[in-house]
Amino acid sequence: MAGPPYKGRGAVSRPAGRFETRPVDLDDDEAALCATQAPATVLTAMQASRIVSHNTSPDVPFDRSINPYQGCEHGCIYCYARPSHSYLDLSPGLDFETKIFYKPNAASRLAEEWGKPGYSCTPITIGANTDPYQPAEKSTRVTRQLLELFLQHRHPVYLITKGTLIMRDVDLLTQLASRNLCSVAISLPTIDATLKRIMEPRVPSAESRLKVMKSLASKGIPVSALMAPIIPAINDGEIENILEAVAAAGASQASYIFLRLPHEVKSLFVEWLEAHYPDRAEHVMSLVRQASGGRDYDSRFGMRQTGRGAYADMLGARFRTACRRTGLARDGYQQRLDCSQFEPPGQRQLDLCL
Repeated sequence: MAGPPYKGRGAVSRPAGRFETRPVDLDDDEAALCATQAPATVLTAMQASRIVSHNTSPDVPFDRSINPYQGCEHGCIYCYARPSHSYLDLSPGLDFETKIFYKPNAASRLAEEWGKPGYSCTPITIGANTDPYQPAEKSTRVTRQLLELFLQHRHPVYLITKGTLIMRDVDLLTQLASRNLCSVAISLPTIDATLKRIMEPRVPSAESRLKVMKSLASKGIPVSALMAPIIPAINDGEIENILEAVAAAGASQASYIFLRLPHEVKSLFVEWLEAHYPDRAEHVMSLVRQASGGRDYDSRFGMRQTGRGAYADMLGARFRTACRRTGLARDGYQQRLDCSQFEPPGQRQLDLCL
């Protein structure tokens, strides 16, 4: 059974990952201490053997992505990337948001990938799993190093974030955008300050993210909004208000993702519900099952992002109607970028020699 919520964290427990061989449980005194003092974040370098991930999922609008970090201090309880910590023999709960791994050789590995014979340029997404502008980025600067490389070699890039630290890199983003080489998606699942504090405890406020959207848009950087996830009886009532807010902030597109509960995320989410919303926990999960074919999670392509059934259809209809009213396009959260400008590493020097 989970104890009291950890101060400043999303997970309310540290359950063993599904591959964990050395489970560690906090005793009662340790648990009580964590409830009053925010658990410390530990940042560790992780050398990447390769940096570009490939996927063939028809549910996402990209086939290549980079994650500069494993784990995320933002602590969003619903994060579908939490189970990745199980592969490190760590907990998808508290460990995922306190034991953060960064990839200091990300840029060099990317340059190697681009330099391979036959490399075909197509946009790469940064931030598909964990946020590239989480607090660790302020000191490690891994994301900035990657963006410098994207600009140097004229390679298109998509960014997904909740972090206001992205404004630090507006110099690079402005140059990339002027060449139609980047777009930014800002994730905003709630504009309720109380809900944000417990659902995504270390994420900047909704007001701050809306200001970022407005600033990026004013500088000619394409901005879209991602309402992810929509959670039944928690934030589903905010659809119209969120879309009005992001449209006013300069977003041109909007998309949403229904709550996903793969592997350990389901138990972590239920614990969170019972800790913060005991009065409606069962109702929330009942609606989740209605949209998931009677299960807690339907992982099939075409279903896992939007759900199915009457309740899911109603959410989709509301989202489409709100987009029409606010003038937001619904064709995803990424702009069409230019792949023709790419200059592989070494090409410019070779051209000069010739």
